[in-house]
Amino acid sequence: MVDQEKVKQAVRLLLEGVGEDINREGLKDTPDRVARMYAEVLSGMDEDSAVPLSKTFHAGHNEMVLEKDITFYSLCEHHLMPFFGKAHVAYIPNGKVVGLSKIARTVEVYARRLQIQEQMGAQIADAIAKELDAKGVMVMLEAEHTCMTMRGVKKPGSRTVTIVTRGAFADDPSLQQAFYAGLR
Repeated sequence: MVDQEKVKQAVRLLLEGVGEDINREGLKDTPDRVARMYAEVLSGMDEDSAVPLSKTFHAGHNEMVLEKDITFYSLCEHHLMPFFGKAHVAYIPNGKVVGLSKIARTVEVYARRLQIQEQMGAQIADAIAKELDAKGVMVMLEAEHTCMTMRGVKKPGSRTVTIVTRGAFADDPSLQQAFYAGLR
């Protein structure tokens, strides 16, 4: 849970530290706005990914389910700067499926934490594998990191792609190829 009072204090100190007048009109309410923003964008810290994945339905098939182009926004834990992009998530059911919105919700739970992209993909894959007892899971994240595009090397438009495979996807290259074909 985000302690909004501590965040407000920290923002005041930050503004003073960069030489701003915290009492000027444009900044008076900034600590409160920033505290509310952090409570929102880090709300996944208080959420359990098992909850959205707990409502399942019997499935008479075990073919790949692919949900692609799930937009996400997260905060890099190294610089507290945003990274954002698309998640593509596939799984092979093992007798049960979950509502499609629950896959997007699982992405959201992990994106709304201080995060690194490599870890986020693995967390999504592991949650789906565990909670759905899926035969296989594959997660691809494509993201632009503002800590790299607006500072440091300053390479706007560059994207980082991470790929995580579990179960049947790790063992069967033809399933991986079917995943990639589904992204076209």
